[in-house]
Amino acid sequence: MCGRYYRRSDKQRISEAFRIGVPPSFEILPDYNVAPATMQPVIVEDRDSGERTLRAMQWGLIPTWCDDPKKLGVSTINAKAESLTSKPIWRVPFSKRRCLVPADGFYEWEKTGAKSKQPWAFALESGEPLAFAGLWERWKSPDRKTELDTFSIITTEANELTAPMHDRMPVILMPRDYERWLRRDDQGQPPIDLLRPFDAALMQAWRVDAAVGNVRNNSPELLEPVPSQTLF
Repeated sequence: MCGRYYRRSDKQRISEAFRIGVPPSFEILPDYNVAPATMQPVIVEDRDSGERTLRAMQWGLIPTWCDDPKKLGVSTINAKAESLTSKPIWRVPFSKRRCLVPADGFYEWEKTGAKSKQPWAFALESGEPLAFAGLWERWKSPDRKTELDTFSIITTEANELTAPMHDRMPVILMPRDYERWLRRDDQGQPPIDLLRPFDAALMQAWRVDAAVGNVRNNSPELLEPVPSQTLF
């Protein structure tokens, strides 16, 4: 799964990495402990121009048919790649509303004892920003007074680097696949083939402090390797 990620890139770096213009009014601050239910920058394809555009969305997809998000009853921060075409909650967004979720890495926890876990940070070996494959939806309240864009991060089987911590990992897209992932094509099939584990040889991992487990902690120090760091 992917229940926590981080984004240390500023507005300029995101603009350069994803070849996208960021409006001056769109504020992007580093977030070293991104948690569910928070508003985050997400990249979509503009329906009219076909260009990439940034939108602020809440992490945790709310389906259009949901009258009360508080009564949804299931976690929607992640969508399993294997169920995108079979479960109604994901089928339409997968076909029509795919997005890129800009990040620099994510966290996962290793079980070290009956009641203890060790957090790890994962990133690209190059240190470059990355994009998770995501789905998004625009939810409207029954009275039509509230509109909210929400998103989910797609997960797939773990690669060799992440498997010791968890059997799932977020789908990380290669830059060459960004355009294809975002493209709306009502006549073709969604790009299912892109939903695969990322090459472990292109990634790195290190142990970080347990402070990352508290969502109120949000500082660059969260990414500093702990003294007993072990790299894969």
